[in-house]
Amino acid sequence: MSYIENPKTKGSGIKCCIPQAGGCPVNCADCFFQSGRSYLEPLDERTPNMPSPQESAGYVIRVNDGNDSSYQRRQVILNCAQYPEKFYNTSSPNDIQGFDAPGVLTVNPAGITDTDFHKIDVVPDNLMAVRARVNTWNMDSDLINEIVSHYSLRSVPILLTFMAYYTQKIPGDHADYYEYRNRTMNSYWVIKPEEWDNIMDYYRDNNMVYACGKDALTFACSRCGNCLREYYATRERMRPHD
Repeated sequence: MSYIENPKTKGSGIKCCIPQAGGCPVNCADCFFQSGRSYLEPLDERTPNMPSPQESAGYVIRVNDGNDSSYQRRQVILNCAQYPEKFYNTSSPNDIQGFDAPGVLTVNPAGITDTDFHKIDVVPDNLMAVRARVNTWNMDSDLINEIVSHYSLRSVPILLTFMAYYTQKIPGDHADYYEYRNRTMNSYWVIKPEEWDNIMDYYRDNNMVYACGKDALTFACSRCGNCLREYYATRERMRPHD
């Protein structure tokens, strides 16, 4: 089966891979990967989706732009041994240091998106960044501030990922902060630019906080650069010291 490139990362220096077959067991609500509208549909026919060594040469490989790298972990690491430059994506805080490359942790996945987050107190050298799933109501509840405070104190970059909704209903008192429009491939309820700006302005003095994407209207990874910056910073940190 031919490799299918993620249109979001096209032109960014990153290529994506999914070593597992089928859907992700974490099953986050409104996940683009298994919403039925992913670039890899039908998943059962188009996963695993892995570039060949020739296709991956010169690129940093994002392991699991869909699915979770902690699911079938041993097989994931084995299958990705062919990629010298890679980072893993997971929503499990367990044994991040067990990955053989940098890792990004989604700290408030699935059922805890609006209520809680994974807290790592002793940060492993290969924790590249944490990803926080952001909406206006978990900002209001102070959850995102708690995430930012916890990980900023530990000098871990926080990537704010502004959620887009297709099936989930926007709470009525937050409806004015969202609009229905196209993102990379499909249309969703997404945060309005002015509200995005308000949130990012709130964190303007914290140099550990970044938005996933250049701004509220620009989602292409080629205009962002967060992952490449933090990948190489983490690789430097992981170098053996004399």
